[in-house]
Amino acid sequence: MRMLLVFLGMLICHAFVAFAAKGTATYYTPPYVPSACFGNNDEGVKIAAASEAVWDNKAACGRKYRVRCTGATNQGVPKPCRGGSVVVKIVDLCPAGCQGTIDLSQEAFSQIADPNAGKIKIEYTQ
Repeated sequence: MRMLLVFLGMLICHAFVAFAAKGTATYYTPPYVPSACFGNNDEGVKIAAASEAVWDNKAACGRKYRVRCTGATNQGVPKPCRGGSVVVKIVDLCPAGCQGTIDLSQEAFSQIADPNAGKIKIEYTQ
C-alpha cells in the first residue's frame, strides 16, 4: 500500500510539470490600483497583469497562477532564478506592448527571480 501511495505521489508531481505552460514574465511597480479587474480594491501584492495570451476577454480576472522561474532571457543576469514559486492573482490586463506572458508585481517577481533581470523564462499553472 505504501509503495502505491509513493507511486501516486510521484505521478501527481510529474503531471504538474507536464502540464505547466511556458512563457515569460516581467514586472511592474506600485501603485497597483486601480486595476482592470477590481477597480480601486486593493488585492495585495501577490498579483499580476495578464497578457492577451492569458487574459481570455477578462475571464482571467481573479484566477490564480503558480509561477516558477526557469531561466534567463538575456545576458544581463545569466542565472536570475531564486528557486521556488509564487502564487499570484490576476488583477489587471498587461498594457499594450507588454513584454511578458504574465506581468508580475515587483514583490512577486522578486520572490522568484532577481529584479535586475527584468524579464525571465517561466512555467505557470492555474
